Amino acid sequence: MRWTGYNRKLMSKPLTPRLKAILQALLVTFLWSTSWVLIKIGLAGIPALTFAGLRYGLAFMCLLPFALQLGSRRAIAGLSRRQWARLVLLGVLYYAVTQGTQFLGLVYLPALTASLILNFTTIVVALMGILFLSERPAALQWTGIAVSTLGILVYFYPVSLPRTELVGVIIVGASMFANAGSAVLGRNINRNENISPLLVTVISMGTGAVILLASGLLFQEIPRLTLVDWAIVAWLAITNTAFAFTLWNHTQRTLSAVESSIINSTMLIQIAILAWLFLGEGVSLKQGIGMALAALGVVIVQLRRTPPQELRRTGKETIRQLD
Repeated sequence: MRWTGYNRKLMSKPLTPRLKAILQALLVTFLWSTSWVLIKIGLAGIPALTFAGLRYGLAFMCLLPFALQLGSRRAIAGLSRRQWARLVLLGVLYYAVTQGTQFLGLVYLPALTASLILNFTTIVVALMGILFLSERPAALQWTGIAVSTLGILVYFYPVSLPRTELVGVIIVGASMFANAGSAVLGRNINRNENISPLLVTVISMGTGAVILLASGLLFQEIPRLTLVDWAIVAWLAITNTAFAFTLWNHTQRTLSAVESSIINSTMLIQIAILAWLFLGEGVSLKQGIGMALAALGVVIVQLRRTPPQELRRTGKETIRQLD
C-alpha cells in the first residue's frame, strides 16, 4: 500500500517548468503549421503584404484591451526608452520583415520548400546566441543541430529549383536571417527585461502590423474579401497569432534561443503532413528520410544534460511532495 501511495504521489507531481515550456512551444508550432496551409489558401484572393497586415493588425486589436488594463498601463508607463527601442526593433524584425517576407515567399514557393529553408534558422540562432546571449549549446545539442541540418540537406539533394522559384528562395532566405535575429532579440528581451509576455507581444506586434498594413496599402491593391477570406484572417489573428505569439514569448522565459528555434523546426514535419493532406504537396521517400533526420535532431537537442542546480531544485521539490 505504501508503494502504491508513493507511485500515486510520484505520478501526480506537477510538470517541471522546462517540460511545460516545451509542451507549450510544441502547441504553438502546431498552430503556426496550420497557418501555412491557411495562408496558401488565402493568398489566392488577398495580396501578401495586405494579408499579413490584416492578420497582425486584427491580432493586435484583440490583445490591446488586455494591455490597457490598470496593471499593464502602469507597466507600459514604466518602460524606459531603451526598452521601447528594443520592443520596436523586435516588431520590425519579427513581424514586418520576417512575417512579411514569409507571406511573399509563399507566393512563389510551395509551403514545404519555404519551411525547409527557414529550418536553417537554428544554425544561425546557435551562432548568434553564442555571440549575443552567452548561451553556448552543449556538445549533444550541436550533434542534434548537425543531424537536423543533415536531414534538411537530404531533403533538398540534389538541389534543382525552377527559375520561377529563385525569387522565392531569395525572399525566404532573407526571412530566415530576420527570423534568427528576432529569435535572439526576443529571447534576450524575455529573459532579461522583466517585461510581461503580453506587453512584449502587444508592442512588438503593433509596430509590425502598422508597417505591414502601410506597405500593403502603398504597394498592393485593396482586396475585396469574401466571407471565407475574413474567416481565415480572423482565425489566424485570434488563435494562431494573438494567443500563439503570447504563449511563445512566455516559453522564451524558460527555453534558450537554440531550444526554441529547434522546437520551431518541428514545423517541417507538421507542415509536410498538412500540405500533403490539404494542398496536394506530396513527399517522396528521400524527402521522408530527410524529415525523419530533422525530427531526430530536434529530439537530440532537447536531451541536454540538466544543470546541477536544476537537479537539486527538482529533487527538493519531489521530496517535499512525497513527504
